Amino acid sequence: MTPARVLVVGVGNVLHGDDGFGVEVARRLSERALPPGVTVAETGIGGIHLVHELMAGYDALVVVDAVDRGRPPGTVMVIEADVTDVAELPVDERHDLLADMHLATPERALMVARAAGVLPARTIIVGCQPAEIETLGIGLTEQVSQAVGSAVNEVEGCVRELARIDGSER
Repeated sequence: MTPARVLVVGVGNVLHGDDGFGVEVARRLSERALPPGVTVAETGIGGIHLVHELMAGYDALVVVDAVDRGRPPGTVMVIEADVTDVAELPVDERHDLLADMHLATPERALMVARAAGVLPARTIIVGCQPAEIETLGIGLTEQVSQAVGSAVNEVEGCVRELARIDGSER
């Protein structure tokens, strides 16, 4: 049985406060011992970089990002990704959603990855409710900074579960 290839990607903009959450979690994960077949990367805010990473071929994906779901700041959430199939959208709507991949949200990047046939069947988002992402500034707020350790633990749990996927059918 070949170990599953799992990509963990931290996304976000470190110049916008809590939007740097995913980048910080990826940094901490890169210092940890993870199962064979697990790759940790940081793609910043360029959605095309996420798609490019996926082109190497993975069995599962974990995206780590600041996610606004109206929860108290610092709340860590594990979300099964529901990625829109752009082939089912009208052409003009497709164009509007996917026109500029340099400024794309992770959701848009995942749509492009699905359309390109490189999105793994299993995609999970480990998100944290931000307190501040609009103001220019480096550093996480106290609530989000305290949530980084919890998010690292959640990602490690997801990776252990996903690593059980049989990667031999790639």
